[in-house]
Amino acid sequence: MAKGKKKLDSKSYAQQKRHRRQWTTFMRMCRYGINNFTRNAWLTIAATAVMTITLFVIFTSVVSRNVLIDTLTSLRDNVSMSIYLKTETTPDDAKKVAADLGKESSVLSVDTVSPQQARDKYIQENKLDPQSLEVLKQATNKFPWTLNVKVQDINNTTQLSDFVKTNQTFLANQDPDHQPSFAGTRRATIESIGNAANFAQKIGIVVSAVFVIVSTLIIFNTIRMAIFNRREEIQMMKLIGAERSFIRGPFVVEAIVYGFFAALIATGLGAAIVIIAAPGLKMYFNIQPTIDALTFYAGFVLLGMIFMGALIGIISSLMATRRYLKL
Repeated sequence: MAKGKKKLDSKSYAQQKRHRRQWTTFMRMCRYGINNFTRNAWLTIAATAVMTITLFVIFTSVVSRNVLIDTLTSLRDNVSMSIYLKTETTPDDAKKVAADLGKESSVLSVDTVSPQQARDKYIQENKLDPQSLEVLKQATNKFPWTLNVKVQDINNTTQLSDFVKTNQTFLANQDPDHQPSFAGTRRATIESIGNAANFAQKIGIVVSAVFVIVSTLIIFNTIRMAIFNRREEIQMMKLIGAERSFIRGPFVVEAIVYGFFAALIATGLGAAIVIIAAPGLKMYFNIQPTIDALTFYAGFVLLGMIFMGALIGIISSLMATRRYLKL
């Protein structure tokens, strides 16, 4: 029994000793990596600057995408696609058309405005304009039924177009003097905004990908030059039996440090530009939700940027050490 306990204590001691050795090795790799970061100032500045630009472009692309999405969502919530029925349409037929519209999967809501409601609204809006009211009293034409439709995607009105062509109740009561609003100039304007947003999003993805590749290559060359400058030191470490992870580790840590500082600079610079430019952008875009998100989730945004920078650095350093150290 005592022998078994002694054997167990010996095994536990060996595990503790191995863990302490691993921790010591890890701390040494971190220290060597940080020292490598400060060895060559010009290489460090160049690598950090390029990675900062890369992360800044990624940050800008994500923020721009969110602003465009929020703007389009705001447009969707405030823009209704209008469909018109003849003034003589019965309330039952108008309700049936509205109910059929509400069954379409792309439709969020349908608001029905009767001719009398439309007339009262017009009078209310123009009560201070006697000339408009006089024209209204003398006008022979009447207000049509109006169905204001909100859709999930303002760039996709396929179901609405099919509806006005196939629904029998609508066709029987369609107002020939008023075409659906989603076929007019307002629709063209909304489509142009949506197309511009999609284009900007694609351009942002392409530019971010290009800068990620460029940054990875520059970090790769920086690590390669560091390996070349310390080739005798590395060869000596290999000869005395240093583990592969110990030789590779400092270079990985060095690249992660590049990414860490680049993430801090890029996030701070990007957030500052967004906040400074917000007053001017608010005239054209719905930017407030993005600013609120950046403020509330600032820590998570920074962690995400640090992770991105570290990931680029790790990939670059592993490529360099695998090829040039032949580990």
